[in-house]
Amino acid sequence: MADKENTLILETSKGRVVIELRPDLAPKHVARIKELAREGFYDGIVFHRVIEGFMAQTGDPNGTGTGGSGKNLAAEFNKEPHVRGTCSMARAQNPNSADSQFFICFGDAAFLNGQYTVWGKVTEGMENIDKIKRGEPVKDPDKIVSMKVAADA
Repeated sequence: MADKENTLILETSKGRVVIELRPDLAPKHVARIKELAREGFYDGIVFHRVIEGFMAQTGDPNGTGTGGSGKNLAAEFNKEPHVRGTCSMARAQNPNSADSQFFICFGDAAFLNGQYTVWGKVTEGMENIDKIKRGEPVKDPDKIVSMKVAADA
């Protein structure tokens, strides 16, 4: 864990996951995710949309895919590819509609490249992401028990 200020530690219902944040790619998104993590926003939030071979999505306090923190972010699209372990922001049709929802890719998803803001990558615990219950919506979903910036943990 090189930079504790730019590392997230997620304790999920399936185990620990470590994410390296990439402020070099998406500084505003990284700052907002750290702010929300420090407020405890993500603690207890479920993985509401989990598609086999594609991704696990979380970050909605409603648990339905319809909610957020109430603060949209301007897109910070970048050239980082969507591959296994990539952490990227979910959004509606408007490119500037990302809020608190994000997804973690199970595999390559090149069709998303350049259209969603990549802000991090799983560096430890991807096997725990692989164990998350699938569904759209997920019945009795897995969740983020806690999400902390490593510098605070």
